[in-house]
Amino acid sequence: MNVNEDYIKTPGFSAGHAFHLQGKDRKLFRLLEILPGALSWGTILIIVIFSIFKPVWAAFFIIAFDLYWLLKTIHLSYHHRHNWKRLLHNIKVDWQEQLEGLSYDHIYHMVILPFYKEGREVVEGGIESLLKTKYDKKKIIVVLAAEERAGEGPWALAQEMKEKYGDVFAHFLITRHPADIVGEMAGKGSNISYAAEQSRIEILDKYNIPYEDVLVSAFDVDTIAWEQYLLCLTWHFLTTEDRYLASYQPVPLYNNNIWQAPAISRVTAMSSTFWQMIQQERPEKLTTFSSHSVPFSVLQKIGYWQKNMVSEDSRIFWNLYFAHDGHYKVVPISYPVSMDANLAPTFWQTMVNIYKQHRRWSWGVENVPYMLFNFIKHKGIPLKDKIKYSAIQLEGFWSLATNPLVILLLGWLPLILGGSEFRATILSYNLPIITRNLMILAMGGLVLSAIIAFT
Repeated sequence: MNVNEDYIKTPGFSAGHAFHLQGKDRKLFRLLEILPGALSWGTILIIVIFSIFKPVWAAFFIIAFDLYWLLKTIHLSYHHRHNWKRLLHNIKVDWQEQLEGLSYDHIYHMVILPFYKEGREVVEGGIESLLKTKYDKKKIIVVLAAEERAGEGPWALAQEMKEKYGDVFAHFLITRHPADIVGEMAGKGSNISYAAEQSRIEILDKYNIPYEDVLVSAFDVDTIAWEQYLLCLTWHFLTTEDRYLASYQPVPLYNNNIWQAPAISRVTAMSSTFWQMIQQERPEKLTTFSSHSVPFSVLQKIGYWQKNMVSEDSRIFWNLYFAHDGHYKVVPISYPVSMDANLAPTFWQTMVNIYKQHRRWSWGVENVPYMLFNFIKHKGIPLKDKIKYSAIQLEGFWSLATNPLVILLLGWLPLILGGSEFRATILSYNLPIITRNLMILAMGGLVLSAIIAFT
């Protein structure tokens, strides 16, 4: 993202109030945009340079890094195992029974299902899953959000879905997001923001439904809600302290088409699920991702999701965080929703889709300059929180960009580039042995992941 081409939100402004940064603020933001890439490229270049001119230093760095990776694997595996047990427990819980004694008859669930050119089977599957939930259907609002730029076919499908399911739920609204609105990026964020505002006008205001009584679930259209998902979500909402200062995050399982997808698609899908499970055990590191739920009242106050960026699902957390002076959090609910793993007509097209999906997720790094800029400008957030979140986000994206390369390739560079003098040392002889042994131990995390994947 280029700061010269995009809008930046400022604390206290709604999503409808955007501005172009000017002067020193523009330069500052541009420097913050450069920072994640500079850290990642700097790490790789330093290893290469040190491998040539200071191979001993590079060797010790690589050994220290591998030890760090082993300890990190142990730490993450510990959280992974705990969330696995928590997830299995929550699936078995009778959430209807848990809600006894709590007043929840007033709670509406608005489920927004944005789609582009997905077929009938995918669109109808998400709606059918809501029919199978145990929650009172007359307290469920379905918003099926089509795109004008997709043509007439998807709009005709939306109308057909409304005709078929319109009388089953409390309300069934279909929206058609206009194409080519100035300042918007084509994508999920602009679509669901438009759909949310239309639902406010056409449903909530029209039928006098209080905004505070509505939980909005922004689903991908292939999201399948499990039978007790809305009950579980309702319980977490009602039992959370400062419930209106929180978003609610389920665990995404990419298993709708798991047996049709090729092995590499299944593995990458499982790895995404496992990472979210780990983050559920570390709520201080958790931001909203993909399918998530937000109280309508706080969502409406900031103008819904940001309309001009790729990673609107995580940016909404930061919009809400800064709008409430840092008094906002994500509540992990450790209960699954199911989505599709990547699958295309050919294997190579599936590979391309996997790459594009993970590239889009990696675009979440665009939140880093936004976050750092607002931390610098926002005086009401404690310094310790600024340092904590900055370190978490920078380390996360730095690790994503550099760690696989360091593990796969760069560990051999001192041997290749260090020259004959270094290759004659005992350290040179022991470097591949030490790194091999550390990585073998770290593979214990893969073994645990394989066990969990088969359960």
